[in-house]
Amino acid sequence: MAEMNLRQALSKGLREALDNNDNVFLMGEDIGLYGGPYAVTKDLYKDYGPEKIIDTPIAESGFVGAAIGSSMTGMKPIVEIMTINFSLLAIDQIVNHAAKMHYMSDGQLSVPMIIRTVTGAGGRLAATHSQSFEGWYASVPGLKVVAPSNPNDALGLLRSSLNDNNPIIFVEHSMLYGVTGEVPEPYYETPIGLPKVIQEGTDLTIIAWSGMIPVAQDVELKLKEENISCELIDIRTLNPIDFELIFESVKKTNKVVILDEYWETGSFGAYISSVIQENCFDYLDAPISVVNSMNIPMPYSAELEDQVVPNTKRVLEKIKNKIGL
Repeated sequence: MAEMNLRQALSKGLREALDNNDNVFLMGEDIGLYGGPYAVTKDLYKDYGPEKIIDTPIAESGFVGAAIGSSMTGMKPIVEIMTINFSLLAIDQIVNHAAKMHYMSDGQLSVPMIIRTVTGAGGRLAATHSQSFEGWYASVPGLKVVAPSNPNDALGLLRSSLNDNNPIIFVEHSMLYGVTGEVPEPYYETPIGLPKVIQEGTDLTIIAWSGMIPVAQDVELKLKEENISCELIDIRTLNPIDFELIFESVKKTNKVVILDEYWETGSFGAYISSVIQENCFDYLDAPISVVNSMNIPMPYSAELEDQVVPNTKRVLEKIKNKIGL
């Protein structure tokens, strides 16, 4: 086992991809000479050169479109969009072209590309730089959406994404790059679509992903002090999701809370709740609770931002008031 943080795990995966596949190249804003806005691509330009590490103009629609075209002709581009907020400038390319090309060409064309982007609040970057749109992309047929919360899964899911023939939105939370963990030395892959139980329990199922995992873990510890046993599930990928593991947990605990950093209206957590309700209704002893960010643009103020996003206090209040634990 090697100890590394999530940033280092991603960098390791990118180096493997560049070393092992002549068709792989990286492109994005400031990923080359600058070393990447989040330092994931640090030193890659020096080691691999400008043909493999391509600094792009600030033109998301243009360079995402270029990546789609190159992937259709046999290349394997890994595109970095500085934040998921900026992906809105390329949403036509992503949703109407990358996601649909395989289907509309009757399987004659594929778009085997990865779009790496950064999601979430916590950086005190205000309303237009702190949004969580991964649930939007997970609702689009033809796109796979990956959202790791730890170094082990980040590397394993990146490797699986590289071996996948579909367009993949690979979402990295801005506040998780420094999270450390053990990563196996031998090569491994983490299957896309399989949630993972990261803490077993019997009284309550907590479902979360990406930046909400640390909050879920804190909630689990607080409830443990009250002799309440929580089962914590990291769904890891938003599309696809194998719900069987989630159903089994719900049938065991009979109570569910879902943490989702998106706004309350139209959240991906609400979709997960509807699937559980439809398949596990007879096993539920309380309403399913979903804790989201409040329905307001993200404040710049640190104190206000901490209140808007799901936090331990709000989650515990919801569990006690709605679920009755």
